[in-house]
Parts: sequence; structure tokens; C-alpha cells
Amino acid sequence: MKLRSKIRLPLIAGVAALTACVGTVAVAPAPQPTTAGTASGAAATPNRVEPARLRAALDAVHRAGVPGVFGEVRDAERTWRGASGVADLATGRPVSPDMRQRVGSITKTFTAAAVMQQVERGRLRLDAPVGDYLPDLVPGERGRRITVRMLLNNTSGIPDYIPYAFPSLQRNSPTSLDDNRFREFRPAELIALGLAAPPAGEPGGPTGVYSNTNWLLLGQLLERVTGTTAERYITRHVIDRAGLRHTRFPDGPTIDGPHARMYESLWGLLEPPRDYSVYNMSWTGTGAALISTMDDLNRFYARLLDGRIVSRSSLAQMQRTVPVRALDGTMIEYGLGLHKVVISDCGTFWGHDGTVWGAGTISLTRADGGRQMSMAVNLQRWNPRSAAGTPQPHPIDTALKTLYDRSLCDA
Repeated sequence: MKLRSKIRLPLIAGVAALTACVGTVAVAPAPQPTTAGTASGAAATPNRVEPARLRAALDAVHRAGVPGVFGEVRDAERTWRGASGVADLATGRPVSPDMRQRVGSITKTFTAAAVMQQVERGRLRLDAPVGDYLPDLVPGERGRRITVRMLLNNTSGIPDYIPYAFPSLQRNSPTSLDDNRFREFRPAELIALGLAAPPAGEPGGPTGVYSNTNWLLLGQLLERVTGTTAERYITRHVIDRAGLRHTRFPDGPTIDGPHARMYESLWGLLEPPRDYSVYNMSWTGTGAALISTMDDLNRFYARLLDGRIVSRSSLAQMQRTVPVRALDGTMIEYGLGLHKVVISDCGTFWGHDGTVWGAGTISLTRADGGRQMSMAVNLQRWNPRSAAGTPQPHPIDTALKTLYDRSLCDA
């Protein structure tokens, strides 16, 4: 089975690069809950959920070095949920499939859906200059050349602010991670860091460059046109509309409800990996701050891709992709807050992935709605670096690929 887009969790620091992930017609109704590690419905058939194979793949990821891995796989008839490993290395507390997770850049799809709702209401125009709405944040020529669409598909040319918000990363040091643990960033402060950096490209160029700065600008754009905070608008009009019960923006550095500790290795700089499950997420906001569950993520993408969160015409706009260079240098097909992955002999999938310090998540839905996968791990940037600074292969990479293959295609 040849993958036209790599399916692996991202390796770039912070909110992350979309190197792995990620359709569109009617999606089957959400299946009824089942017990962890089991499937409901008839016996397994080709391209159907196979519990024993999924369980073995989960266990292999844990054995390869991930403390805890958990997820949910759905097809048209059944739901499988499973978990392997521990949520807490100190106590041995096990992970469970219903745990909350910081889902990183999956937040971007929620933000994009909220923006498209405002386009439908006539309050925003996709091809209008962002300077028409945010002249104080993106003034002058840049504000006139960059459009709302360019922010959504990462072709604005505005670079990412993360290397400047976490400057020690440029010195191969983890110091910034601890310095910023309880720091309260203002969106305008982070946006200014991105705009002050050398441009990543020309606005509207043929190839985009993935940048979290775009997504903080979109959050500010939502606030200007709705008269409320972006987080409150997204909660009321996207999260609640999708019927999600365990998805929310954090209101402090901790996570409410059952969750795993989140271990960051930072390519071997942190040994043993350090727990960053308590963290002020103001450093990422509408770009990557959401907390969710794997059940909620599958439900969200099912309803989004079935035209129940935005209109069919808005969804079509979201699925118009352009080539975008991810933060780790790989090329991806990116729409408006949606990532496209084509797997030969298996199908086209849509969704997103994300990483924050210590937590990685991926959620993909097949274009016909017949297959969904959401998976989470509580370790990030496990690949040690070579003397030249290149992340090296790790058994976790192979184990995760097998898990994703089996989850999406029963391969």
C-alpha cells in the first residue's frame, strides 16, 4: 500500500506541523458506545474493523516506547475503542480510550469552520484583504495583499512565531519550554513576532508555508466580526453545534477530567522525557489549544464533512487544496483548515493532526464517511538527533505507521 502523504505524527516543536494526517459525503451516524478494545456489529469483513489486529498494533506502539496510546476507529457499522500503556509513568495508572487530550493543530479545523460560518453570513469575504478587517495588526502593503483565504490555506507568507516565542529552541536548548509554562501570552504579541520575522514567501504564492501566526490572526478576525471572543464563538457555534461533550478551550494550565500526563523528549534533549501536561496554552490559542476526546473528534469530522457544521459550498472551499510546506520541510496538501491524504487502494481521507508539548493526536475521515480514525499518544519528539541535527528513525515510527494502516485500511 503506497502512501501519497506520509502518515506520522509531526516532529516539529510546539503546535505543529502537519506531516501526518488527513472526506466528504454523507458520513454514517455516530455508532453507539462500545467497551474498550471491542467492536460492535457483525464479524469482521474486508476493510472493516478488526479488533485483534488493532489491539496488537496499539500494544506494539507502547512496546516501541510510547508510554500510552489510545484511540477510536469507526466504520459504517461499528466502533472500536482501545488503549495500551500508562497515563502516568510514576504511578503506572493506565490510559483509557475516553481520556481528554490536548489535540494541538486539530484546533485549526474548528477555527476554519467558524470563519466559514462568518463567510456564509456575509460578515467576511474569503478574498478580501485582511487589512480591511485588521488594519492595526496587519497594516500597509501586507494587509492589502494578504487575504482571508491566504490565512486559511497558509499561503500568506507570514512566518511562524514559535521559534521567536521559544527562542532557546534555536539554540538546541529546552529552556524556553519551562520559562513559558505559566506565561500568559497575548495574541497580538505573538502575531507581532511572526510579522517581524523575515517573510516565508510571497502572499498567494503557488506553494504555502505552514504558519501558526495565520491562525492567531484568524482568531482575532473572528473576534472583530462577531463581537465576542473567538473561543466563545467557536464553542457556541462549532463545538456545541457538533454535539461534542468533552471538547473545550482550557481556562487555565490544567486539564479537567481524566487525562494522561504528557511527556516531551525534544529529540533526546529531555532525558527522561519531561511532563508538560500542566501548561498555559495562551501560546497557541485558536491555532492549537483545544482539549478533546477521540470520540468527540470522530463525531466532529463526521458532522463537518456531512455538511452539518458549514454548508456544502463552504465545505467545498475548505477542500480546495494547495501544496504547503510543513514546519519540518515535508510537502502536504492543505485546504482551509483541512489536510488531505490519499492512500492508494484505500481512499482519500480528510482531517488534521496536531502536537503540543508531550501530546500528539491525529484524526482522519475517509471521503465517503465510511471509515474514521482518531489516535493519541502521550510522548512527542522521540527521535534522537544525529550529529548534524537530523531526527533519526525510531521503532515508534514503524509501529505508528502500522497502527494507522490497520486503522484506516486494515492493512
